[in-house]
Amino acid sequence: MDIFSVFTLCGGLAFFLFGMHVMSQSLEKIAGGKLETALKKMTSNPFKSLALGAGITIAVQSSSALTVMLVGLVNSGIMELEQTIGVIMGSNIGTTLTAWLLSLSGIESNSFWLSLLKPENFSPVAALIGVLLLMGSKNKKKQDIGTILVGFAVLMYGMEMMKNAVSPLTEMEEFKKMLVAFNNPILSVLFGAVFTGIIQSSAASVGILQAFSISGSITYRMAIPIIMGQNIGTCVTALLSSIGVNKNAKRVTVIHMSFNIIGTVVCLAVFYLLNAIFSFDFIDKAIHPAEIAMVHSIFNIVTTIILLPFSNQLVKLANTVIPSAKEQEQQVLLDERLLSSPPLAVSQCREKTVDMAEIAKSAILEALQGIFNDSPEIMPSVEKKEQTLDQMEDILSTFMIQLSSKDLTEVDNNTISELLHLISDFERIGDHAINIVEITEEMRKNEQVFSETARADFTTLSAALAEIIEITMKAFVQDNLKEALRVEPLEEVIDNLTITIRNKHIERLKKAECSPELGIPLSDLLINCERVSDHCSNIAVAMIEISQSKLDTHDYLDTLKAERTPDFIENFNQFNQKYRLI
Repeated sequence: MDIFSVFTLCGGLAFFLFGMHVMSQSLEKIAGGKLETALKKMTSNPFKSLALGAGITIAVQSSSALTVMLVGLVNSGIMELEQTIGVIMGSNIGTTLTAWLLSLSGIESNSFWLSLLKPENFSPVAALIGVLLLMGSKNKKKQDIGTILVGFAVLMYGMEMMKNAVSPLTEMEEFKKMLVAFNNPILSVLFGAVFTGIIQSSAASVGILQAFSISGSITYRMAIPIIMGQNIGTCVTALLSSIGVNKNAKRVTVIHMSFNIIGTVVCLAVFYLLNAIFSFDFIDKAIHPAEIAMVHSIFNIVTTIILLPFSNQLVKLANTVIPSAKEQEQQVLLDERLLSSPPLAVSQCREKTVDMAEIAKSAILEALQGIFNDSPEIMPSVEKKEQTLDQMEDILSTFMIQLSSKDLTEVDNNTISELLHLISDFERIGDHAINIVEITEEMRKNEQVFSETARADFTTLSAALAEIIEITMKAFVQDNLKEALRVEPLEEVIDNLTITIRNKHIERLKKAECSPELGIPLSDLLINCERVSDHCSNIAVAMIEISQSKLDTHDYLDTLKAERTPDFIENFNQFNQKYRLI
């Protein structure tokens, strides 16, 4: 083996890791966040968690990426620590699929169909199809599929380069002497852990071991502890991701490490005990790629079977290693680790925006209630909600601006554009809620009271405002465009109501039926009510426009009001009849 073989080996490793990275990223984009979103909806059923963990890892081809997601989700309070155990165990099983795919390179047969299964034979075709999809299709999803195919082909090309580079090693006495050291299981476990920790991918390190095994120089005695060590090494990614998170999120890493370390100790001890009793014939025989994949799968499945019944004990161990702090830790709204999984980050941004919508709705309904009821608790409650909305808007906007720079699908891009428009409207609704409460509090201090007619008018206006809030929030939360189309007719009715109430106040002043001092608070209340309905209109219009891949609110509103569609007229007449002033 000369220096050029070393260069080839390094180049093969680079192609292998790059291909796996590209394939993993594109697979995650194809998944579109649907599998990841299910993580926060996990129940206490460990088997469902196990299946989901395996499914997500197969989809994104990275147990490390899944563990980083879990750390971010727990740090943000989206998932409970107990929910992560089955997912972590499932991810270790899911990551074994890569080894089985790579094991196909070891197929030796004269049969055309069996030879066709060898990646080195079909990966050039996959690469060609992938390039054609990338160059010839404008559809983003098809381009992602093309990237997956090209990534797989690059990965397999790297595997083939490594296989060819290490084949001369079998003739080198120095290499054979070096391999003798790996007959020591502890040294093999350490090597597997350190090497995997460096490249931060157990699937990749198992693939590299498979490439070396093709030379026939790796035995079962060497491979089994190395594979177990590789599972420990993959915890490095989770360990790094747990820096700067709260204690509960750190416990996710502890559980991941505990699972792999305990599994390695138990399985290794049992294996060598059985070998001492039965003297396995195969232990010093050469191991092949498919057998490495088999050992990898058996180890992870057996470890899961052993430790799944002890899930609660793993949680207790994590709580012992990372004890709870006396002071309460600050909850993170959106963990930046979620940015490593853009589809998941997008779905979580929407969930947090839904929370904003609910808070804004609650704040304005409380404020409207305060116009007619002297309730001291309303003011601090609305103030707290308004401050929460301010904080959420700052954090969400910063997070989504960072997220928008990532490689997103067209659907995710549209979602981020929509949310960036909507969060400011939800925050402004909170501002108007606090304005309404302050106006009504000032009136009570000055012992100002509206006339019976004015109170009746405001009761009608408040009811209309409460309904437009309900319709708007329902439209957004359910992503219901049909409901969104009902917002603008009601907004026009509310505009007419505010004009009519002002005119009626002027008429009462002329007849000396109302105090002139009430003109300012009445006008301020009307302005704030009108602004709330405007923001509801903005939210509904943004939803409709972005669903049509447009973003010209004024053009849409001008068209809508100019055309006066039958649906618009029908909705307007219904609301106008319902909220008619006496």
